Amino acid sequence: MTVDGYDGLAKIESAHFAAGVTTVRPYAPVTHVENKSRSLWRGVMWTTLAMALFAGLAAFAKATINAGVHPWQVVFLRNLMAVLAMAPLLAVRGAELVRTPNFNLYLARCGISVFSMMAWFYALSIIPIGELTAISFLAPLFGTLCAVLFLGEVVRLRRWTALFVGFIGAMIILRPTGANFGVGQLCALVSAFSGGLLAILIKQLTSRDDTNQIVFLTNLLMTPASLIPALFVWSWPGLDVLPLMLGMGACAVLGHIAITRAFTLLDASLVMTFEFSRLPFATAIAYAAFGEVIDTWTWVGALIIFASAVYITRREAMLRRQSAKIS
Repeated sequence: MTVDGYDGLAKIESAHFAAGVTTVRPYAPVTHVENKSRSLWRGVMWTTLAMALFAGLAAFAKATINAGVHPWQVVFLRNLMAVLAMAPLLAVRGAELVRTPNFNLYLARCGISVFSMMAWFYALSIIPIGELTAISFLAPLFGTLCAVLFLGEVVRLRRWTALFVGFIGAMIILRPTGANFGVGQLCALVSAFSGGLLAILIKQLTSRDDTNQIVFLTNLLMTPASLIPALFVWSWPGLDVLPLMLGMGACAVLGHIAITRAFTLLDASLVMTFEFSRLPFATAIAYAAFGEVIDTWTWVGALIIFASAVYITRREAMLRRQSAKIS
């Protein structure tokens, strides 16, 4: 799934120098390197956790759809459950939780998110989770391009190469299946493109508002927006669907908090590189819950994807250490 989901920027994390100090202690560069390295690995871990939670969200959503609930209604129920799950936070923080000078950014994110989610959930009702996940890997390519154009991020050749290798891994999963291009695949592509745009908005919001505020306010705005299309296909779900809806809400909230924290620690384009880790989670859950077959090509593609992610992680860590030594 394309995702939207912070407490401070990683660029600020290591800038702790006492006022008036004219010399740098011998161990300061080491601390500088360690802080940056920890930021990198924390960002990777937050991203990986988010991908596992989003894979769980996909499973709960597919089970809800299989129970007879329309995909667009599932979008609304997912947003509603997320808001209810975070309601206690509103009681603690009060109006401050929903007060922001960046309301226009939230409105833009809300509109794109609802559109993206409607396309994604509809695709989920037609094609397997593994195929949908593989197609969603196009989002980092769109996101990286948008990060360069709108955020001014410098994306090195090695990171472009890692993204390209990950894209090849996703295509390996799709091409051997011989699946026809249909409405499900088209909706998945639309959702992937929207996800690339969302990454830019998330990155901008992380520099202005805190994690809980971003996640709560976004879900709060998306709930009435997603209710409108849901009303056209509405049918009251049975009580047996309630546990599935609660599962969706929990995975959505925790997943968005995790991915939002990742965006505070890493560049948007680098975060999206590690979204490839969602594939093994998605395929494993799909096999266990729905009996969807995990073929050899899926695992070959997954190994290529993970190899690119591991390589870029080590490369970024090395570059951070070299930069700290020079400075």
